[in-house]
Amino acid sequence: QVQLVESGGGLVQPGGSLRLSCAASISLSGVRVMGWYRQAPGKQRDMVATINGGGNTNYSDSVKGRFTISADNAKNTVYMQMNSLKPEDTAVYYCNLAIFGMWGRNDYWGQGTQVTVSS
Repeated sequence: QVQLVESGGGLVQPGGSLRLSCAASISLSGVRVMGWYRQAPGKQRDMVATINGGGNTNYSDSVKGRFTISADNAKNTVYMQMNSLKPEDTAVYYCNLAIFGMWGRNDYWGQGTQVTVSS
């Protein structure tokens, strides 16, 4: 069973920074993509940033230039550095691991961590 354990959420003032971590119970190498998604109250869950096994990254337009996703494959951990945080970044952030194979795609999710940006 794949497990994803998140940490690093919390309360921060506008303009502040936080770093989220997601530790996976399996190797991050291979045909897989890890990413962060977020869901604000009453809204759908949206992609924030992803990184694949080759280190290629993808960001939503709303966080480009402010958030940075990175991976430490030796630790099976993905990080997301969030700078210049805005109140609209407030949401529950979920770590996702997508594994691809001939069968298609399997998605695994962490339990979520709350990020609140408020003065």
